Amino acid sequence: MKFLSFKVSRGGLWRFLLLVLIILAMNLMATLIVERLEFEVRPNNEDMVHQMIMFSAAVYAGLIAIPFVPGVEVGLVLITMLGSGIVLLVYSCTLVGLMLSFLVGRLIPLSAIIKVVQWLRFSRLERLLKRIEPLAGEERLNFLLEKAPGGALPFLLRHRYLALAVAINLPGNFLVGGGGGIALIAGVSRLFTPQGFLLTIALAVAPVPLAIALFGKDLLG
Repeated sequence: MKFLSFKVSRGGLWRFLLLVLIILAMNLMATLIVERLEFEVRPNNEDMVHQMIMFSAAVYAGLIAIPFVPGVEVGLVLITMLGSGIVLLVYSCTLVGLMLSFLVGRLIPLSAIIKVVQWLRFSRLERLLKRIEPLAGEERLNFLLEKAPGGALPFLLRHRYLALAVAINLPGNFLVGGGGGIALIAGVSRLFTPQGFLLTIALAVAPVPLAIALFGKDLLG
């Protein structure tokens, strides 16, 4: 069995390209939202600014929860405009958004993922998912360890919380859905507990907000 490999038919390729176009459209939408978040702080508009901050924070939490959508830009815009005093709010919203995506993943039955894979015609991946669907968390982990080829993959499965922390901060993680996509996959996999996931992401995303809080927003360039 070829672990986590899949064959794509011509029809599946067109469907995959359609999925890519949808992702690009979502990215364009996120970019437009970011461009419209700029506002000026003046003494006579403090109430409006407060409302805009809370609205922007909610938008940020929602966007960062969506796979392949670069929601982090909203947080950076807020920090750039309002300074390091907003870092704690942005950090909290990051955790809320990623946790939301994780919990949604936990609620999605693997059968739904299998249907998507069937629609994309990834036949080998479909067979793998059908094999692990009836397995509980520990059984699923043992099965994946048994079928995984040699190399780094067994290590990553055994130390999956460490792998999660690295993946969240890895440049180019957009290719696997960004933070929202990684959180969603973690939830769907049932290999992470909610408490363990929350603690891991809380530590993983803390360095940048902490650095900005200590040294100011100039770190963003």
